[in-house]
Amino acid sequence: MSAATTRSRTPDRLCAEAVDLARAAAEEAAAPGVVGEHAGLESEGDRVVTHFFECKELGYRGWRWAVTVARASRAKFVTLDEVVLLPGPDALLAPEWVPWSERLRPGDMGPGDLLPTDAEDLRLEPGYSGDDEPAPDSPVSEEMAELAEAEDAEVTSGVPSSLPIVPSRGSIAAVAEELGMRRSRVLSRYGLHVAADRWEEAYGAKTPMAQAAPASCVSCGFLQPIGGSLGQAFGVCANEFSPADGRIVSLAYGCGGHSEAAVMPKPPQPAAPVIDETRVDPFPLRPAADSGSVPVVSDESAAELGHS
Repeated sequence: MSAATTRSRTPDRLCAEAVDLARAAAEEAAAPGVVGEHAGLESEGDRVVTHFFECKELGYRGWRWAVTVARASRAKFVTLDEVVLLPGPDALLAPEWVPWSERLRPGDMGPGDLLPTDAEDLRLEPGYSGDDEPAPDSPVSEEMAELAEAEDAEVTSGVPSSLPIVPSRGSIAAVAEELGMRRSRVLSRYGLHVAADRWEEAYGAKTPMAQAAPASCVSCGFLQPIGGSLGQAFGVCANEFSPADGRIVSLAYGCGGHSEAAVMPKPPQPAAPVIDETRVDPFPLRPAADSGSVPVVSDESAAELGHS
């Protein structure tokens, strides 16, 4: 360890003795009566010392007033450097700041609120914009351009019905328009899975309501099907008395408002138990005399046959 490091860790004597100067500076910066006892000091470098004072202000438990004083080389007077309120080892601190995108929860948005979507959001993927080809009803489509060039005609704007030929409805742009993909971004496969997991957790087969339901939503008349790939597993509940009214529900979900709940057969009653444990059966300690295969004979008859 060098001599300079040793000197920086050893508090300067004059700076360490300037407790009154440090306290006066802390009381001037703080509110009256909130500066407590001297809580120690710390060497910040050569002839630089920080004095700590307890903070008695409500809401700042464990915080300390830090007053840094310094002394120039070969000077006999200590000067004030800065005064600041710092948290101590056991200070009460606010939770670590979290970005709004991580703090946002479903239902937090209100009227007039705007929620910008990240450009790299994994739930979305680029859609088909169709910028590389004209729209299906455009008068300057490929078919129109070829016809105009062949007949040396002038292409003018107009509705498709007034054109010489009708543009092809089987183009890529027309198909994308029907599928709803003529948007800048559409839902990705990851976005579909995330939405399906969220809906399944809220209104799925494992919920207590579905476990006690007489039947599932797949056979309910109030279920309104939805399009797309999610329609294979989900639908919209249209029963105003159901707890899931207007919600996306799983086809395996169910509730007491099933459309066929009133006409459903009653559940079968379990059969009577085969073993009756409420009755006591007598069990003899010795077998009955007439329970064997040999008939019972008297002693006199046995003596004639030579039996003892």
